[in-house]
Order: sequence, then structure tokens, then C-alpha cells
Amino acid sequence: MIDNKYKYSELTGQIIGCAMEVHRYLGNGFQEVVYQRALSIELKIQGISHIREKEMPLQYKGYDIGKRRVDFFIEDKIMLELKAVKELEDVHLAQAINYLEAYGMEIGLLINFGNTSLQFKRVMKPQRNQDPLSYS
Repeated sequence: MIDNKYKYSELTGQIIGCAMEVHRYLGNGFQEVVYQRALSIELKIQGISHIREKEMPLQYKGYDIGKRRVDFFIEDKIMLELKAVKELEDVHLAQAINYLEAYGMEIGLLINFGNTSLQFKRVMKPQRNQDPLSYS
């Protein structure tokens, strides 16, 4: 899980480990908010600082156009978006990448609790000439 060629690899590995523990304990089939609450508890148990559902403004060319809540900001380094769907789709990845762009974050995680096995994707802010749905 830890690959030092990726920024914050150790922290993302710890977060994924917390999510695995939540999924192992609860399984799939609950609403997203249940997993948010449980993951917040597990992150706290593991000593990982985080903010849950932080509301942040969105702007377009310097104008406020609304607000969005991202599921978690972890240690002011990683944005985490949770899902509880049968399968992750490209639209979920696009959403996570858009959040990275909108909030000036470099690294994000997309974690899905809705499948029988936990699904996770590490999402990075795309480079200018890179496919916008690039992920690892």
C-alpha cells in the first residue's frame, strides 16, 4: 500500500488501513453518512487529525458561485471523498479531481464502501497535458 514514489504515501496508506478496518467491521450496505461517522472515529483512534464535512466556497473567475462540503480533509494534506455505491465510476473520479482543483489540494483519495470489497483510488491533481481522469 505504501509506495514512496507518491507524495504522502505513508499517510494515504494509514487512511486506507482505517477504511479497511471500518469496512471489515461494518461490511457494505449502509448509507455514506454511516461510513463517514465510523471512519472519523477510526481516524481519531489512530491519531490522524481530520476535519469532517468542511464547507468551502467555490469560485468562478473570482466570483462566489456556491459552497461544497468535502467529506474529509486529513492533516491539511489530503482530501478524502467517500462513496457507498456498488461500483466506482468515472464521474466519481471526475468529482474528486474537481475538488482537488477547486480547493488547491494535490492529493486525494476516493474510497467506496458500497462494494463487498473496499474500493479505493488515489487521485492526483492532473498536470496541464495529462488526461483529466488520471489516477493511480
